[in-house]
Amino acid sequence: MSRIDESRRFIPLNIAVLTVSDTRVLEDDKSGDVLVGRLEKAGHALADRAIVKDDAPAIADQVQTWVARDDVDIVITTGGTGFTGRDVTPDAIEPLFEKRMDGFSTLFHQISFEKIGTSSLQSRATAGLIGTTFVFCLPGSPGACKDGWDGILQYQLDYRHMPCNFVEIMPRLDEHLKRGAG
Repeated sequence: MSRIDESRRFIPLNIAVLTVSDTRVLEDDKSGDVLVGRLEKAGHALADRAIVKDDAPAIADQVQTWVARDDVDIVITTGGTGFTGRDVTPDAIEPLFEKRMDGFSTLFHQISFEKIGTSSLQSRATAGLIGTTFVFCLPGSPGACKDGWDGILQYQLDYRHMPCNFVEIMPRLDEHLKRGAG
């Protein structure tokens, strides 16, 4: 079972939050607000926040801009993970992944199923690694953002979480780049 090891110090991360929506602005972006509130309450820093339309090139461009920045450790997107014609977030982001995190989708759906039953099938939540930056794509509802943060991200983005977490492996994410340079 997982636990928090209080003998380890908390390491704050810089997290960028991207809302994908044709209708939202910052003033009514409830899903983005949920993520910002939770990451800040956990002790992390909001590195940046943006809203882009449901447009694959715009989504990919914003994520790539953040991935290229040294002051962004994690990117979390919300919205655009469904099946309608405008839902293109996974289509924009998954081709950028160097490594896919298939377990994220599986675990997200397991948590979501407990809350909304078979409606969980309507999400294409996904995650992976682009360069040395973890990218997590959550559905656009505040409930889904709560489920994704509360059930997965709050633990995996906490260095004290045992038996393992993403924070402790972050310094080694560029090992493949170092091998090729020597």
